[in-house]
Amino acid sequence: MKSNSSRRDFLRSGLALPVAGLASTAGFGKATVQSSPPPSPTSAPKLTYRTIGKTGLKVTSVGFGCMITSDASVIERASDLGINYFDTARGYQHGNNERMVGAALKKKRKDLVLSSKSGGRTKDSALSDLDTSLRELGTDYIDIWYLHGKDRTSDVPDELFEAQQIAKKQGKIRFAGLSTHNAKDMIPFLVKKGALDVVLVTYNFAMDKSMDALIEQASNAGMGVVGMKVMAGGFRRALKPPPPPPPGDRAMRPPPPPPAPPSQLKREGAMLAALKWVLKNPKVDTTIPSMTDMDQLEENLRAMAEPYSQVEEKLLAQQLEQIGPLYCRMCNACEGACAQRLPVANLLRYLTYAEGYGQFSLGREHFLALPAEVTSVRCQDCVSCTVTCPFGVKVSSRLARAQELFA
Repeated sequence: MKSNSSRRDFLRSGLALPVAGLASTAGFGKATVQSSPPPSPTSAPKLTYRTIGKTGLKVTSVGFGCMITSDASVIERASDLGINYFDTARGYQHGNNERMVGAALKKKRKDLVLSSKSGGRTKDSALSDLDTSLRELGTDYIDIWYLHGKDRTSDVPDELFEAQQIAKKQGKIRFAGLSTHNAKDMIPFLVKKGALDVVLVTYNFAMDKSMDALIEQASNAGMGVVGMKVMAGGFRRALKPPPPPPPGDRAMRPPPPPPAPPSQLKREGAMLAALKWVLKNPKVDTTIPSMTDMDQLEENLRAMAEPYSQVEEKLLAQQLEQIGPLYCRMCNACEGACAQRLPVANLLRYLTYAEGYGQFSLGREHFLALPAEVTSVRCQDCVSCTVTCPFGVKVSSRLARAQELFA
């Protein structure tokens, strides 16, 4: 078994930096290609590129999702190694994420594709978010500007599409996008609408096979497709209920992480396999897995260089068996099924932030932003649960777990 030091040496050694194929975004017209001496095949990571829909943006098939990154050096190192697509949002880390990303990428901005998002519900609020994003990122324009987290057609009034067109005309964005956890309803709506250049969707090995047809529908309509939540919730470590925090301290202290089981290496391999699984779909133009440290960066770089095989197939089958009762596929079959009117899919997603990604504060932040009539509900008070998950997620126990951790 290889030591962890060999993994770190991969990134700390003096690698030749491949930049061939990076699309310059300095000019808003045609993309240009930079040239550099070819990297050493024995030391440089192998990068693969795809073009996002009809945008002409040529990006690495593995991009960088910055949402939970707190170490700017990981972002800088990723750009040094050739990753050229970075994704952030106005609301990430209370706005601090954009500032960090902008500072980390400042020297290479013209060689990179940068996206951000607004959760604004009106034209004016979205455009205000955009101006703030530009200022915090330290850039004159954003390559792809997404309407953020729009999971119902009613979440996207025409004025939001109008805001994107205004931003285009002003030169503040190059392309318009939308992010959603509900591809089933949103992709057909967006295809019919015909107002977007890119759609950012949840896509991973744990989801229903119908997702492939939806992604193909978007791609055939000329929209670029970017995959998020590609690790199916993370879950790098096996879960077991941690002891509760001391009385009076429950609200502020995150649960201690569970110990790594003997199968830890298999779980790490499953994360690599999960990314490879997404990359084997040619209709997915790029991906934005989260990366918090150098080891995760190295692992994701490997996904571009190594083929998907039967080994990965077996790893993912084992991983799916483990996470089956835990992970919400966001199929929205539970929509409106809760007698207490809880937003089941959202609550399960927030729990995944804490337990799958190890981001307790992020999960709790989202939970506490919900209305009081939601956060005050306790599933243990119900005689029986009215929600049945078609994928076997133990909904009532998972919701009770979220309430225990966050409330």
